[in-house]
Amino acid sequence: MNYAPILNSIIYSILGVVIFCVGFVIIDKLTPYHLWKELTEDNNVALAIVVGFGILGICTIIAAAIH
Repeated sequence: MNYAPILNSIIYSILGVVIFCVGFVIIDKLTPYHLWKELTEDNNVALAIVVGFGILGICTIIAAAIH
């Protein structure tokens, strides 16, 4: 059985998650406030929506690049 497609899927999935995490950290450093604190402790819903759409944009770009 040829396991190359399964192995490629696993590698690309891990690579996509790593790139996403790095992108989130970069965005967190570029903003004037601490995103994670604002989202979890202060429950800033408006910021959560904006960050969510930003994350979807980053994920779409990563998926298109990997595909």
